[in-house]
Amino acid sequence: MAMAQGRVVIVTGAGRGLGRAHALAFAAEGARVVVNDLGVGLDGLPGPDSPAARVVAEIRAGGGEAVEHGGDIATNEGAASLVESALAAFGRLDTLVNNAGFLRDRMLVNLDEDDWDAVVRVHLKGHFLPLKHAAAYWRAEAKAGRAVAARVVNTSSGAGLSGSVGQGNYSAAKAGILALTLVAAAEMGRYGVQVNAIAPAARTRMTERTFAEAMAAPDGGGFDAMAPENVSPLVVWLGSRASAGVTGRVFEAEGGRITVMEGWRPGPTVERGGRWTPAEAGEAAAKLLTRSQAPGAVYGAGE
Repeated sequence: MAMAQGRVVIVTGAGRGLGRAHALAFAAEGARVVVNDLGVGLDGLPGPDSPAARVVAEIRAGGGEAVEHGGDIATNEGAASLVESALAAFGRLDTLVNNAGFLRDRMLVNLDEDDWDAVVRVHLKGHFLPLKHAAAYWRAEAKAGRAVAARVVNTSSGAGLSGSVGQGNYSAAKAGILALTLVAAAEMGRYGVQVNAIAPAARTRMTERTFAEAMAAPDGGGFDAMAPENVSPLVVWLGSRASAGVTGRVFEAEGGRITVMEGWRPGPTVERGGRWTPAEAGEAAAKLLTRSQAPGAVYGAGE
């Protein structure tokens, strides 16, 4: 049996790039898919077409089942209608893949409030609201005595893990998604819901300009490490019953590499049992730093 056979899966931002690859991969494994995409440009402004409709057509042409959803999932109404679309079309919801996003890159001194709000809204609020409405459905199912084996896959980024010069708004939103994942996993486990996150590296509209050289397909063929389709197998597994028991975890995925991220953990510590003076605190902190690991480099630092 295919890994996602019979499951109903929502993928946001599924008209292009990673979202499209995820939607097609789930359909290939037997899932029925709700393909969400607002059809906006790289900056989040309205686009000229409906990429979600094209992905739905691709899935149906391959013998799969899919429906289109073109609502704004960063609004309460749009997120509610997203879950309602799955229930209306297929009678259930098993997996939510939060993927939608766009960029408005600026150095911090040039980043205006609108660009901050727009990016935080689509990435962070656009994860929270679909998760909230999906979780409410699954909680109701569990309370009604029906077995729930639900999965959520959130999408963070290396920028959320390490920061990225020129992407303060995007990095902050993607870091927030990591914390949201941990909280949702802790809160929703009792209802049969597992919540995990990925930090993918792949060629998409958002990366092929910012990191054009690194994201380019290889000349002359061969393994295309930056193809978005490389990330989707992990997402399908996380979104299936096969990942039972895996929750509250973060995975980096790039090309043929998968890494479990271990996150913030306590490092060297000193305790004195009383209040420090500023000079004493500074001396203690400096000594602790000599025993600690150096932080990873911020993307783009020193360039």
